[in-house]
Amino acid sequence: MKKILAIMLLAVSPLIYADHHDEVAPKTKRVCITELDSKTKKEKEVCKTIKVHKKLEGTKIEDAKKK
Repeated sequence: MKKILAIMLLAVSPLIYADHHDEVAPKTKRVCITELDSKTKKEKEVCKTIKVHKKLEGTKIEDAKKK
């Protein structure tokens, strides 16, 4: 009985992980900037991968100075 439960758990776990993995993984964006190389005086492209976060809406907080 334990073997059957273990096999069922192993068979179902990838399906559960695949659905949940899409929601948890942050979205990434590749940003490239052209820079001038100081040694060769030529332009080169520098690229970085950044995470894009979801912006949340909320109420604006009043400044403490205004009170």
